[in-house]
Amino acid sequence: MKLFDSHLHLSDGAFADDRDETIARAREAGVRGMVTIASDPTDAREAVRIANTHSDIWATAGLHPHEAHEYSGARLAEIRSLASEQAVVAIGETGLDFHYDHSPRAEQHEAFEAQLELAADLDLPIVVHSRAADGATIDSIRAFEGRVVGVLHCFSGGADLLEAGLAAGWYVSFSGMVTFKKYADADLVRRVPRDRLLVETDSPYLAPVPRRGRRNEPSLLAHTCEALSAIRGEDVADMAALTFANACRFYAVEPSP
Repeated sequence: MKLFDSHLHLSDGAFADDRDETIARAREAGVRGMVTIASDPTDAREAVRIANTHSDIWATAGLHPHEAHEYSGARLAEIRSLASEQAVVAIGETGLDFHYDHSPRAEQHEAFEAQLELAADLDLPIVVHSRAADGATIDSIRAFEGRVVGVLHCFSGGADLLEAGLAAGWYVSFSGMVTFKKYADADLVRRVPRDRLLVETDSPYLAPVPRRGRRNEPSLLAHTCEALSAIRGEDVADMAALTFANACRFYAVEPSP
């Protein structure tokens, strides 16, 4: 079974001591493609370095809403420069997080809109984090409809956000949360068209059952894929192949056989 982890953070310090071993375990578990996601330009530089040393790993460049207080024209210029690297396949992760509010909401909006504009200008997809910010995220999606294609990563929003994203041609990605006993959004999982569905670990966060509470890593992606297939009533091997193809299309990459 061939898998594609569409969103993880290999540059995170949690992998500092065993990054190569983590990547090896992922490959042994059938993961044949990975996109390591950046939270700020410094993180993006490390993500690019990692991607440049592995033919089955790609990177993004962006500013996470938690870091939006650092946004400036100079920061955006750094992201634009990093986006020219061959390994960079998307802008992000960016978006809005009104749950933690680590950055003022006005600054989150400014950074998000600037990165949407950058993605449109560079003709790159965008990776979006949205938490407790459905209405504002919907407004931004609609404002850039037809100009930017994005993914609502680690989807935890409501039906309105899901429908707005799908109407704009966006993709939706699900993480280990779908394996949790109290997961209550199975109906939304079933609403996503087959050609817009992605799967991710969001490593090192959100480890799936049966590893919940421990450090997550890409070798555990199969657990999430199995849960998705069970929720949707589809064959797990078909789900793996489907989400692999979708990730390749979204990021415009071609992993080696």
